[in-house]
Amino acid sequence: MDQAFKLRAFAGRNSAEPHRPRRGMTGPRVVAVTSGKGGVGKTSLAVNLGLTLARRGQRVLLFDADLGLANIEVMLGITPPYTLYEFLYGNKTIEEVIYAGPGGLQVVSGGSGVNELAHLDSTQRRRILELLPFLRARTDFVLVDTGAGISKNVLGFVSAAEEILLVITPEPTSLTDAYSLLKVLAKFKVHSEARLVVNRARDEQEACRAAQKLQVVCGRFLDFNLGFLGAILEDGVVGQGVKEQQPFVLSKPSSTAAGNLIRIADGLIEGRDRSPQAADMFIDRLLRLFR
Repeated sequence: MDQAFKLRAFAGRNSAEPHRPRRGMTGPRVVAVTSGKGGVGKTSLAVNLGLTLARRGQRVLLFDADLGLANIEVMLGITPPYTLYEFLYGNKTIEEVIYAGPGGLQVVSGGSGVNELAHLDSTQRRRILELLPFLRARTDFVLVDTGAGISKNVLGFVSAAEEILLVITPEPTSLTDAYSLLKVLAKFKVHSEARLVVNRARDEQEACRAAQKLQVVCGRFLDFNLGFLGAILEDGVVGQGVKEQQPFVLSKPSSTAAGNLIRIADGLIEGRDRSPQAADMFIDRLLRLFR
């Protein structure tokens, strides 16, 4: 079955079988950080946003779901001893797989385990379900750093997440590719809204113009609600942090970019209450989409 068939089935099952959270159950907000094309600074934003949320008192789990490329590890300068693969196939516990990153950030590397989600047997699927108690009890945010584009893995994780944070730059190619991603999500009615961050804008005016262009075409042709969460203005500390494997919100907390991230993090925190069913829905959707 192709991904389009699975997305159609997922959308139909979603409407026919509404999720009913257990009474008293708590859980995190699950946010997919994604982009229509590579090279827009998505992973840098995910890492620095996760650290900023953690500094705002949130318990954050950052999941690297980008096809085992380990970009999060590189940017943080860390080497987790285990990945999702060892959790699924190596009998490692979730506590062993989660790496304690800087600033209280919790990190899970997908490794080759992301690709293996399409081939889980009943034992591994039960292992995935074991994530739920941990997520409910020990996280406020799960940030899923997806790959870029509209590949099977990207669509799977974006569809499974409760919320979407779409990263673009003001360049026309970024806007075009972001629209292509949103068009797929709208077509199969998997999501009807997302929040937008404009990266590498020269100033606030350029960021607003880029956001408005995408908002207009989404509203006109897709009936898709795209909220503008904020912008990260062009700042040399961002690239410097990537090169030095030191996130700029830690190395340059007084920089323009770090100030931008604080406003974005606060807007994200205030934007929606914690959902008691988000973690359950995320795991359930993954198991349905990747089979």
